[in-house]
Amino acid sequence: MSETELVRVEIIMDMKKLTRLLKKLNEKGISGVTVFQALGCGIQKGSFEYAAEENQEIQLLPQTLVMLICERGELDALIEWIKVELYTGHIGDGKIFISSVDNMIRIRTGEEGKAALGRAKIE
Repeated sequence: MSETELVRVEIIMDMKKLTRLLKKLNEKGISGVTVFQALGCGIQKGSFEYAAEENQEIQLLPQTLVMLICERGELDALIEWIKVELYTGHIGDGKIFISSVDNMIRIRTGEEGKAALGRAKIE
C-alpha cells in the first residue's frame, strides 16, 4: 500500500463545539473518530482574547483533540468544511494537523489500508 493513500487528521478545538462537529462528521459518513481531552495553549500563552494584558507565564486551557483517518482524495473537502464549522474569527478557533499514515489494520478482520477504513466517500 502506498503511504500517500491515508492521512491522519488531528483537530485541536474548543470542547464547546465537539457535539456539533461530531454530528457533522457523522452526516459526512465519518463515524471512526477518537476524542481526547487535553490541556494546552497557543502563542497567547493561554490568554483569552479579551484579557487586558498578556500572560507572563503559560496558562493551560482545556482543549479537545479529535483524531480521524481519511483517504487523501477526500482530504481537501473534509478540511474545507471543518474550517467552516469551527471558524469564529476569534482566538481559540483551533488548529488542524495532517500527517501521512503508512498503513491501518483492523484487528478484528485483518483488513488493511482503505479496506480497514470501511466507509462511504466524503462529498
